[in-house]
Amino acid sequence: MSSWPSSGQLQLSTRARCGLAIAGYPQFRYDARGGGGLGSLGAADDSGRQALIFDPASLTIPPLCWRTTRVLGLPLPPGLAIRIEPEELAGHLDPATGSLDLRFRARFHLNLAGLYQPPALQIDTVLSGTAAEGLLEGVATVPPSGDPWLDRFLGLPDEALAMLRCSVVPVP
Repeated sequence: MSSWPSSGQLQLSTRARCGLAIAGYPQFRYDARGGGGLGSLGAADDSGRQALIFDPASLTIPPLCWRTTRVLGLPLPPGLAIRIEPEELAGHLDPATGSLDLRFRARFHLNLAGLYQPPALQIDTVLSGTAAEGLLEGVATVPPSGDPWLDRFLGLPDEALAMLRCSVVPVP
């Protein structure tokens, strides 16, 4: 017997110990606590999977900054921040296994003390994992931003790895 409802809402809450890696750079350790949003869970399809859709406008994702993010054990420099603008978080939940596959599309906006704000990086990936583990992972190819300096610095296009620790629970 599944503990997932046949339809309704689910609450996604982001947690600490997330990670992000891009190109050959060391992995960022990211504390995403305080983020999340409500998702709508649809009825099961023929395979038993249920559609799960989060409204991007209601999703909150804390920025990567000196308070939330460390690289090689050191915080990001003050004044450097990356704001995440969700565009899509939708996919399927398999209630029999608790597995989740969610397409995540977002724009990552870099801001260096208001002095340098290149075009946003476009991220499009499928985050997969199980609700019980609380870890969703995905790899995305990051296309060039259009800013020559940033594209050279990051070696774009290249791949990025995202690890999102979260909880997904039914809303009573």
